[in-house]
Amino acid sequence: MKKHAMLYEQKQDKKVSCLLCSHQCILSDSKFGICGVRQNIDGKLYTHVYGKTIAAHIDPIEKKPLYHFLPGTKTYSIATPGCNLKCNFCQNWQISQYRLNQGFDYDGIEMPPEKIVDAAKLNNCSSISYTYTEPTIFFEYAYDTAKLAKKENIKNIFVTNGFMTKQTIETIAPYLDAANVDLKSFREAFYKNICGARLKPILESIKNMYEDDIWIEITTLVVTGQNDSEEEFSDIAKFIADLSIDIPWHISRFHPDYQFTDAVPTPIKTLKMAEQIGKNYNLKNIHIGNV
Repeated sequence: MKKHAMLYEQKQDKKVSCLLCSHQCILSDSKFGICGVRQNIDGKLYTHVYGKTIAAHIDPIEKKPLYHFLPGTKTYSIATPGCNLKCNFCQNWQISQYRLNQGFDYDGIEMPPEKIVDAAKLNNCSSISYTYTEPTIFFEYAYDTAKLAKKENIKNIFVTNGFMTKQTIETIAPYLDAANVDLKSFREAFYKNICGARLKPILESIKNMYEDDIWIEITTLVVTGQNDSEEEFSDIAKFIADLSIDIPWHISRFHPDYQFTDAVPTPIKTLKMAEQIGKNYNLKNIHIGNV
């Protein structure tokens, strides 16, 4: 469903500047953003993924992964197609790399925000997770749902790459209770060459969420030969520790997928090395995943 978008500015010559994610795309009339789901139509920005999910499941909250926020509860997980990153190793690439601007439509489930909240209540879910793809790109859908969920005492969770503006965080913060943020690397070249993004905005997002009292857990998917050095693990652990040693760090094993099918699964000893480095920085909660 097409809906007028939030967080953008109108420019001259019917151009618009999207202020939602850190790409801050400037779009001419009829053009889509990098996410492939937000479009300038006659000088106004619209989202094409409002009110229709491509995935809706009941998950244990630990699957997000969140181990220290409402442990042992269920979360109602939803997603739409699209993403503002293009990670070559994406584990959900079938839906995250789906682009409506390539002429595709998608078969999904019509679920207005009210229906999502009702489904969460019916299934005894303590929270709603905006996940699987990137919640930033279906922000209006997530925002409206989160506002309704808050009234029903249902918590809201973003599972996010963190590549969003401070304005986006400030807008959702009153309704967002927790986030798992992917800190995929601590190297600018990694983000530029493999993800089509930049590191600094993600670090800023983590800091901003922390300062806004949003519960944060951080996940690093360790890709063999790409972000698995001792030095990089040390940089990530130090960054987390400088914010708070109470922030959990999930160190996840990579399985070959998408455009990285020739890579080998992460050796367990590499994950153990990262875990020990985290302990050296006094991180209290370190979890190895996907093993």
